[in-house]
Amino acid sequence: MELLDFNKIEGKPYEERHKNVLYKTEDFKIRVIDLPENGAMPECNMETHVVFVVMSGQVDISANGKMQSLSEKQSLASEPAVFSMKSEKGAKLMGIQIKKTAE
Repeated sequence: MELLDFNKIEGKPYEERHKNVLYKTEDFKIRVIDLPENGAMPECNMETHVVFVVMSGQVDISANGKMQSLSEKQSLASEPAVFSMKSEKGAKLMGIQIKKTAE
């Protein structure tokens, strides 16, 4: 068990995204995503299922070209897709990547 306090965790820029991994197992990975005002995350091909939870702020998330606007305490769950994000006012998100297990 590990406590992850998102009030005390700051994310690194996209170029240092490997440092944003907070928790990792063989089955899933949790990372923090901090987007500054007018910040963006370029297209990223996610080969796993993913859940994005907006902890604060507002973000526009594109999944395979379909745009969703999310605000604080909203989340998006998706199958593998090509994602990108942008935020005019800034946002802090929790991203959870869930690997498909063999049946």
